[in-house]
Amino acid sequence: MAAKIPLSPISHQLCRSSSRFWNTATTPRFCSPVSYPYLVSSSSQLRARHALISFAITKGSLLHDLGATGAVLGGAYALVLSFESLTKRNVVSQRLSRKLVHILSGLLFVLSWPIFSASKEARYFAALVPLVNCVRLVVNGLSVSPNSTLIKSVTREGRPEELLRGPLFYVLALLVSAVFFWRDSPIGMISLAMMCGGDGIADVMGRKFGSQKIPYNPRKSIAGSISMFIFGFFVSVGLLYYYSSLGYLHMNWETTFTKVAIVSMVATLVESLPITDQLDDNVSVPLATILAAYVSFGY
Repeated sequence: MAAKIPLSPISHQLCRSSSRFWNTATTPRFCSPVSYPYLVSSSSQLRARHALISFAITKGSLLHDLGATGAVLGGAYALVLSFESLTKRNVVSQRLSRKLVHILSGLLFVLSWPIFSASKEARYFAALVPLVNCVRLVVNGLSVSPNSTLIKSVTREGRPEELLRGPLFYVLALLVSAVFFWRDSPIGMISLAMMCGGDGIADVMGRKFGSQKIPYNPRKSIAGSISMFIFGFFVSVGLLYYYSSLGYLHMNWETTFTKVAIVSMVATLVESLPITDQLDDNVSVPLATILAAYVSFGY
């Protein structure tokens, strides 16, 4: 059975216009597929052609995303190995190395999202990066195959079970942001900005300049909280501008700064609460940020 190939909008308009010009009720002969047999093709040929094009596009996106996943995984491991090397050579302390990995790995992960394809499945390929690290942390945390170098680089006291708390919650936050929010929502970006940039800097600055403690939480400092708010705010704005310039987000900058400031303040206040023993900062900060950003931005 033969099927007509749809005419382009311009061709269709020309045909309609010529019908009115010649005052005919039927389609002009030159618009008929009889006059132009190349406008007619078998249904099976059309289906085969469409299937081939769809397959080529899907295959291209799949290879693209596999390559992007491999590149980001390689970059993540290179970052950790670099700081492990610096720690072994006593260039940086183990504590500072751990915090720098905390700050940079999450931010570099969210900055890498544009290298993935435009397919709907791209976010799941990106989520493979934190998922692989999640499995790695669980395996080492349960002492199934302990890696002493990994344990020293991301834990406070060097105990394997620590991997199942803060570090595991950290990679889970990366995974949730990629799967549920991705590139077209500011919520995930801001939550990672506050957890990585804000909370990470708060610890560094608090240890260095944190002599004055918060009255309701002597384990936290005023300098650390101020640093978290400032750095979290600017990192959040930077990420929103980055994705806006690439066309993924369309922000109203007249209100965006105020909204980001409110979200940053909420995250900072939650981080300052004396609840760390009950709820890790890598859980409380992303959750508070997600809720505040959802109320502020709505998507």
